[in-house]
Amino acid sequence: MFNIILFEPEIPPNTGNIIRLCANTGCALHLVEPLGFRLEDKQLRRAGLDYREFAEVKVHANLDACLAQLGETRLFAFSTKASHSYADVQYQVGDSFIFGPETRGLPQEVRDSIPHEQLVRLPMLEGSRSLNLSNSVAIAVYEAWRQHGFGSHP
Repeated sequence: MFNIILFEPEIPPNTGNIIRLCANTGCALHLVEPLGFRLEDKQLRRAGLDYREFAEVKVHANLDACLAQLGETRLFAFSTKASHSYADVQYQVGDSFIFGPETRGLPQEVRDSIPHEQLVRLPMLEGSRSLNLSNSVAIAVYEAWRQHGFGSHP
């Protein structure tokens, strides 16, 4: 389906919620270290409930290792600093969506490594700082999946 990449995630319940989302949508989750928690964290388990066994979750030492393992994929970076709307993209099966850490977002060097048209943002009211990470991932996944008719594996 799609690949979700969390770059240096910090908050266990967000990652737990995203594990649950991946289990229910068929997306693969890629966690780029360092993580702000251990995968055995009680809050992570509570948020992910018993969905961990149904989700494909991989941990990578760094972003280069993650991208090397993914191989040929279109990478879309979600950032409040982007100017293109996520809703204007025609997503393809196998696309990858990268999200930054909750407290600081994607670093400039990561954003600079991605083609400008693949830097996308979710709309918010003027003056708003950001959305919750797990909500942002859910919005992105469901839009991409919607474009493919919500099939089990387009």
